[in-house]
Amino acid sequence: MPDKIQLSDADWRERLTPEQYHVLREGGTERAFTGKYEKNKLPGEYRCAACGQLLFESADKYDSGSGWPSFTAPAEGDAVEEHRDTSHGMVRTEVVCAKCEGHLGHVFPDGPGADGLRYCVNSAALDFKPEE
Repeated sequence: MPDKIQLSDADWRERLTPEQYHVLREGGTERAFTGKYEKNKLPGEYRCAACGQLLFESADKYDSGSGWPSFTAPAEGDAVEEHRDTSHGMVRTEVVCAKCEGHLGHVFPDGPGADGLRYCVNSAALDFKPEE
């Protein structure tokens, strides 16, 4: 389990762009098909835009057609945490960064991987590090 990072609201606002803050700290979402990593196919790592925690790897990314970057599994078992989300009149499973608890997106049971999961993640919550 990664060590938790906790910052004041002012510190998060200073560290993040307005869009990143809205997604990561307020649980917002970007519009479908607008995120910078939705079509990215380069090899590398996807890290939390707020704290740098490794979240997902490009080998687990696929085109789900949903309009957001989709992954079959987190990079490591404890990289993300899942919480029940009953907002907007739906019951979903929210995915947050295990280190800073930033909102990433949601996980759904309709993915192609061995576990049948689709981690649907906002590009604004991610920072991509290409493979060297």
